Amino acid sequence: MANNKDFNYFKAFVELSNFSLKAAELLNANLHNFDANQIENKVKQMHDIEHTADLQRHEIMNRLVKEFLPPIEREDIISLADNVDNVIDTIEDVLIGIDIFNVQAIRPEIIKFSELIMDCCKSMNSALTEFESFKKSKTLHDAIIEVNRLEEVGDQLYINGVRNLYKSTKDPIELMVWTEIYRRLEKCCDSCEEVANSIENIVMKNS
Repeated sequence: MANNKDFNYFKAFVELSNFSLKAAELLNANLHNFDANQIENKVKQMHDIEHTADLQRHEIMNRLVKEFLPPIEREDIISLADNVDNVIDTIEDVLIGIDIFNVQAIRPEIIKFSELIMDCCKSMNSALTEFESFKKSKTLHDAIIEVNRLEEVGDQLYINGVRNLYKSTKDPIELMVWTEIYRRLEKCCDSCEEVANSIENIVMKNS
């Protein structure tokens, strides 16, 4: 086992972020080719990703306990690891919602949201990849701005989607189900922005 001097927190953040990409890809693929009969199996696959990500986060925490002089403040490492882990949790929550609400078919406009979540995770991952060299990186700032921009797109998808839902649907159960799923989708984009904001705050503190 590598000692703490060999442990790279910045690379660990990227590895943790990679699980968000896997989760987003699984969600998007499942919604594109939705099969209600397979949803329980897909939820299990998603939970496996989330569980492995939790183990990665625990590894960061275990290293930090023994760390004499971390590269950035302990509180910032904990907060950033928690925020990245939360992205994976929010993506899992979308699929869990589809399962527990017994969704039988996916509304076409939902696909745009799952694709957007993938884009958010990719930009977040790019920002974390550049984070290690934040003092000289020429692309970190752009990656952070892109996450913020995509989150705003998510806000608009949420507003338009829910508005159109209430214009086109009268069934109260369907309204409840899809309002909640829209909320969970929008939260995925919010959680990516929280990671980007955390990176930006850490950079400001250390510059």
